Amino acid sequence: MKTITKIKKDPLNRSSVHWPKAIILVDMNAFFASIEQRDCPQWRGKSIAVTNGEQGTFIITCSYEARAYGVQTGMRLKEARRLCPDLIQVPADPKRYAQVSQNIMRALHDITPDVEVFSIDEAFLDVTRCQKLHGTPLRIARMVQQKVFEVSGIHCSIGVSGDKTTAKFAAKLVKPNGLTVIPPWEAEQRLREVPVTELCGIAKGIGGFLAQYGVHKCGDMKQIPISVLARRFGNLGRRIWHMCQGTDPSKVSIDTQPPKSLGHGKIMPPNTTDVDVIETYLLHMSEKVAARLRRHGMQAGRFFIGLRGEYGWIGGKYQAGIPIDDGHGIMTLCRNMLNTHWYGEAVHQVQVTALNPTIANHQIELFSPRVEPHGREVNVVMDQVNERYGEFTLTPMRLLKRSSMPNVIAPAWKPTGVRQTI
Repeated sequence: MKTITKIKKDPLNRSSVHWPKAIILVDMNAFFASIEQRDCPQWRGKSIAVTNGEQGTFIITCSYEARAYGVQTGMRLKEARRLCPDLIQVPADPKRYAQVSQNIMRALHDITPDVEVFSIDEAFLDVTRCQKLHGTPLRIARMVQQKVFEVSGIHCSIGVSGDKTTAKFAAKLVKPNGLTVIPPWEAEQRLREVPVTELCGIAKGIGGFLAQYGVHKCGDMKQIPISVLARRFGNLGRRIWHMCQGTDPSKVSIDTQPPKSLGHGKIMPPNTTDVDVIETYLLHMSEKVAARLRRHGMQAGRFFIGLRGEYGWIGGKYQAGIPIDDGHGIMTLCRNMLNTHWYGEAVHQVQVTALNPTIANHQIELFSPRVEPHGREVNVVMDQVNERYGEFTLTPMRLLKRSSMPNVIAPAWKPTGVRQTI
């Protein structure tokens, strides 16, 4: 497959000029599906959909051949097969995808040390300082594209510009295997007719607020003072004002920030009303969150616990007496949610998330609720066994009936640290 390069002609011939800021966004093309087609030649050129195990009913991602029929991520498999009768269902293999991503991210560091892993299949590179070593941003982008293919065997699309938002916008203009360059001096003009909600970070909520001031396209942003957005959204509002004009001030961050949340969720059978099934799913997620907190030496005092039904989430935020990292304690909060917010409605998803986790402090406080003295020791032994022999080798008996659906990659996956979670 040939690389498609989209570069607007520069009348002033500045393509070889040193850019004051040069950002590259690497976006893997249908990442999970591309890995499956790479490893299974019989699926190349065919419509495939990756689901969470053989029993999965939702599409995690799909190949470009399937997308041509209208199949989309998040679509139910039954609906997708109506659009594409020959669709091939492929069970996901998260560990394999994570390993390929690690190889790619490691290779990108060979080009520049300034790499921000944005997700498992996206990364920002600040190549401003590399221009004397590697040449123009276009030349570096082609080098990146070749490097990614060498280490992974799959293609990526690349956007190049002078700021993160414009680079990300550029990357999605030509897919798959595209390369789009929007020089900094052209960014404002290229974004002028683009709807504001097409920029990363501007969802329908912010878009609705902007529409009240007549801002529908990026070029409309100059009609309102930056202070209007600053009063409503703070520093994010200031950034949005600049984003729409191709001058996003945010930097490529090479530091892994402390997590604002650690959570796990799982899809249940459609229209579940059996409280025993719901409690088993909640306990499963509680134990996963607790084990993850302990693995990274963290605790949390507040949790989001929810069930998703036809009309949205049921549940909310719940406060523990003291910061905890124990599945039994989290499950107590889950039962509190069931008793106070669930009235037997049909649900299809559970979510348990630790909010604002902090470094664990295992010193017993004088006025804290009584903690079972053996609980922490039991967790330590259980974690050691599970780390050696596999997740849930030791587990509460109730979880012997847990869902057989395999794990999925966390949305905020990173190659190392707290976010390296499946």
